[in-house]
Amino acid sequence: MTALNSGWIESFRILCEERSFTRAAERLHMTQPGMSQHIAKLEERLGTKLVEREAPGFLLTEAGEKTLALAQSRWREERAFLASLDDEDADKGKLSLTCSGSFATFLYPRLIEWMAEAPGLSITLDAAPEESILQGVLAGAFDFGIVSGDQRHPRLEMERLGAEPLDLVLPGAWQGRTPRFSDLQDLGYIHHPDGPRYADLVLGANFAPDYRGWETLRIRSSVNQIGQIPAPVAGGLGYTILPRSGILGFPDRDKLSKAPLGQPTLLELRLIWLKGKTRSKRDEKLARIVREEAGRLD
Repeated sequence: MTALNSGWIESFRILCEERSFTRAAERLHMTQPGMSQHIAKLEERLGTKLVEREAPGFLLTEAGEKTLALAQSRWREERAFLASLDDEDADKGKLSLTCSGSFATFLYPRLIEWMAEAPGLSITLDAAPEESILQGVLAGAFDFGIVSGDQRHPRLEMERLGAEPLDLVLPGAWQGRTPRFSDLQDLGYIHHPDGPRYADLVLGANFAPDYRGWETLRIRSSVNQIGQIPAPVAGGLGYTILPRSGILGFPDRDKLSKAPLGQPTLLELRLIWLKGKTRSKRDEKLARIVREEAGRLD
């Protein structure tokens, strides 16, 4: 068998990441028929089917799983090789990091400052849920991830960054006042994707037995854009619960107040990366910046 076409292999890897022929084609700036042709040629070369199409989406065959492992391995090796060519310069090359939306909002201005000082540096920052962060680092899609909690895995290294408070966020007029649970219900909860988890952690610890689950909260509004979650609170329309980084990254934070809590809730932040990864000067500088920014959250 002749060597496998690297373009077909990369198309297959992207297809498996996107789980959609249409989205994969758009990401590779191809037509959907062109994308399908790449997969068909790869299957023909291997002499076996790689995907079983379903409505909607598809499933990988056993051969497809093996091919995906090969594609990911090749991709990681290529990234490591390219990175090794300029490892001696902390301000040149590419870096990628994935973390929560709140920490991304908080961290990105510092990364912009770094890139402004280093024209040869390119940084990708991806906001994702906790499980996606873990899987992205394990797959080699990102150099580093930031998670909350103890996400131990045999293939990962981990460094504790510090504790980030979960804040009960109120309109600015509540500055210095301690709300009762009935006050919170009158205000109404600004709901977001992590809202149920955060409500159980903070309200369950501080307002028992009045709090009986997030399903019983009066929802005033729902929003899934991290930068917009504090906006209705700043406008006096309700309250919410967010990691402190989500508040510090909000431009109108002077219009917000944090409720004093008898039982503070802390998220343990940890930096994760693939075990065995050789840390370049660029990697070390990124880790130092993340460490410094996380230290501002205590």
